Amino acid sequence: MRWNWRGWIVPLALAAAAEAGMRAAGVASDSLAHPSDILLAAFTAIDTGIIARRTAQTLGAALGGLALGGALGLGFGFWLGLSRAAARLAALSIELFRPIPSVALIPIAMLTFGFGYRMEISIVAFACFWPTLLMSQAAVSGIERGFLEVGAVLGLARWQQILKIVLPAALPRVFVAFRLAAGIALVVAVTVEIAANPHGLGYGMMTAQQNLRPDLMLALLLWVGAIGWGLNAMLLAIQHRLFGVMGLDSGR
Repeated sequence: MRWNWRGWIVPLALAAAAEAGMRAAGVASDSLAHPSDILLAAFTAIDTGIIARRTAQTLGAALGGLALGGALGLGFGFWLGLSRAAARLAALSIELFRPIPSVALIPIAMLTFGFGYRMEISIVAFACFWPTLLMSQAAVSGIERGFLEVGAVLGLARWQQILKIVLPAALPRVFVAFRLAAGIALVVAVTVEIAANPHGLGYGMMTAQQNLRPDLMLALLLWVGAIGWGLNAMLLAIQHRLFGVMGLDSGR
């Protein structure tokens, strides 16, 4: 994938305009900061190790929840996609529990796990479970049943049919589900840190806000956006390499 430098023209122009306008107007605020001050705060946070430490905390929780929720969602999605009877029985439960906002589980998770990574990972896992479940179920159920019947005629065991027929056919859409869940994992992890967990980038933004450091708060906010952008770009590159243009089109 080629790097498109032209995409930076608009944000850099907006930052320059904001810097010039705020300097000319003499803006001083507890909620806003000059772009140059935000950049300086970012370099300072990098130099002192604040960003590295808090990024590791946030990504650790996000990836842990993604792995747990994604694995469970993938397993249940394949099961429901292969078994129409199980899908019918689970449909009501899925529609009842899926709309629950993941952050609404914070009180329950805090009572169960207390503060810390286990609480955050459990909430992230809940959020990642549903898109992985639904998209993997749709991918498996959309496979032509005749292929499975041919596999059965050839004497393939059920697990062999899954490995040799179902998995290769469903993998492009499953990867799209994983890419979607990865973005959700980062968003939910930061949200939990802002609301309840004293770790990571979300908590760093909260403490910066409480200390009236809008420059550091906005620097961390922009860093979260950069992480999300980088994560999506990396997964898109992997998807393009594994599945080509068709894989990319399936994610649009």
